[in-house]
Amino acid sequence: MIQYTYLPIGLTVIVLALSGCQVVSVKQQKLGITMSSERDSILTQDKLSEASLNVLSMTGREAKKCIVDPEGCLHDIQQIPEVPDEQFLSTGSEIYLANANQLKSDSQCNAKNLEKKFKDDQTKQEITQQYQSCMRNQLEALNQSIRYSYAYLFSSKRPPQQRLFDNRQVQVRDFYNQAIANLINIYNDQTTQAPTNFNKPILIGKSRYHIDLSQYPSLHLDQVDKLISTYNLKFSGLRSMSRRDGFGSEFVIEMKKDQEKQFNQYMPNPFVQSKDLKDHPNIHQALYVPATIVIEPQHKNSLKEILNDSDLQLRVIDPNLYLEIHIEQQKYPLAANFSAPYGLWLANNKLGASAYLSLIDREKNLVMPHLFMLEPYNPNKKIIVMIHGLASSPEAWIAVTNDIMGDTTLRDNFQVWQIFYSTNMPIIESRYQIYALLKQSFDQLAVQFPNKPPSHTVLIGHSMGGVISRLLVSDNDFTPQILEYLQKKDFKQYQEIKDFPLAHQRLAMHALVPPVDRAIFISSPFQGTDYADRWFTLVARKIIRLPQSFISATLDTITHGINSEQLNPKELIDHFGRDLIQNGPSDLSKKSAFTQITENAQISPQVKYHLIIGNNTDAIDPDKMTDGVVTYQSAHLDHAQSEKIIHGGHSIQYTPEAVLELRRILRLHLTELGKYQP
Repeated sequence: MIQYTYLPIGLTVIVLALSGCQVVSVKQQKLGITMSSERDSILTQDKLSEASLNVLSMTGREAKKCIVDPEGCLHDIQQIPEVPDEQFLSTGSEIYLANANQLKSDSQCNAKNLEKKFKDDQTKQEITQQYQSCMRNQLEALNQSIRYSYAYLFSSKRPPQQRLFDNRQVQVRDFYNQAIANLINIYNDQTTQAPTNFNKPILIGKSRYHIDLSQYPSLHLDQVDKLISTYNLKFSGLRSMSRRDGFGSEFVIEMKKDQEKQFNQYMPNPFVQSKDLKDHPNIHQALYVPATIVIEPQHKNSLKEILNDSDLQLRVIDPNLYLEIHIEQQKYPLAANFSAPYGLWLANNKLGASAYLSLIDREKNLVMPHLFMLEPYNPNKKIIVMIHGLASSPEAWIAVTNDIMGDTTLRDNFQVWQIFYSTNMPIIESRYQIYALLKQSFDQLAVQFPNKPPSHTVLIGHSMGGVISRLLVSDNDFTPQILEYLQKKDFKQYQEIKDFPLAHQRLAMHALVPPVDRAIFISSPFQGTDYADRWFTLVARKIIRLPQSFISATLDTITHGINSEQLNPKELIDHFGRDLIQNGPSDLSKKSAFTQITENAQISPQVKYHLIIGNNTDAIDPDKMTDGVVTYQSAHLDHAQSEKIIHGGHSIQYTPEAVLELRRILRLHLTELGKYQP
């Protein structure tokens, strides 16, 4: 029989105290608290991770004092033989990063706050010296955090593969990436007053960071203006961010602008060739491109070299070309952010606002068509050309473009070109200017890459952009129809039109074949739209006027080389100008001369084409279906490879259903080229 002895409560407390025992209790806690204690670090909270705090507890030093003096703290930890190298190195990477973060919040490191304290030149000099000292200390702390992180990840006793599921490895990878991002950001801040020179090593204390572009073959250091970390960038308007997980710090490279290109430069004869595409006033090379940065010591035969050797490599890698990175004879997936360059381009160009302003602008010249390449030209990728619709801009293609970047198959096989044009310009003129831009680009790239010229290009157009796209892949000489139309209008000198060289170039159309061999038309009014003739649209059309400078330039163009006695300029303006030099919205009317003349344009037999049509009614009768702006009958073309009708309004290209259909067609394109197996 078991006998129990009961002690008084007071005596129990005394016994426990004398025995040195610790009372342990247990209770349930929320899962979020458990996850937070395991995974939170200096990056997510204002204190060190549990893993680092556990190591510091062995030294008896307080975390706050360690953050202020990381070097002394790590010296104490190193004296404890029971602390494994992994714990020592990972703790070092976090403490130095915490030290850099603390310095960043210090008032002496805030340039804007310091400016308020300037009282005289002496005070200014003293405060400036304090600021520079603070920045140097911050950079050195980040430099050390990178070194300790790298040593933990690749030079500790256990290789990374054996720590695959360790929370600590994920944390330290994040310390490494964030330290690189912060280091580059501070370097950018220090060089804002002078042009950045990436040809020279970045000097941080005794460390020299040598920039290595060997894995970014399309890039030269002289082209780089700024390295922009993507970690703290937030984009509104992008439905999702297209990223690839892996090793390396995600960046965007902002390229130097070759020249300031004027958006209102009218080119009566756009076929005047430039020696190089970079010199063309209306063709823009990629201004923002993705990059992944990896920093590693040049000499890494020992832990001492990794932590102390002065020379490091700052490797700038093209994530479009490289899926993996080699470090210490091992392959690792390469991280990347593909949406950030696109987001920065959209945010800084503000093309959406320009589209609306140019539509109603009566005084200034038109915004002429421009071609934007969203990445450096890659001869191994096929080109997608996107042309927006009325009162729109490349922002119309946000969902599609971002989805292409997020789809590994499409991203690896396609590059996107965006066309921007002023939609109050006559459609015939827009087509001519855009045709010239594309033709010159294709021709010059064919010379530059004779073994891999542009081929199998896909053209995508929405609304008015679809109408233009059809004319870009059509072989039609509309001169006879124009002459017949003018004859009916009793324009006595209509026969002279056929002798105007530059006028004839605009009316005799040739398909961009090759390299275009597939087109996708979305909600395009090939036979015009009644919407253009409704009362509120008629009011808008009266507001939308062609600038007089454009009309004068156009008349000078089409009469170039013709004796003025042969024509009556007033009659030319009254007849040709009134009927055929209309603004874009007027051209979309079913009653317009443009629609009557071009509605039956024939697409080249070498081009496969697809239709995506919106229907915001419940009708299934083709005569009743409409997207609210364009009827099914106007958007339909016979002999299309496919026709997809989607429930929705005119801006159907934004919908997930339309994006999926576009992705299907693009994958079909690759399948037929033997580049994709579904």
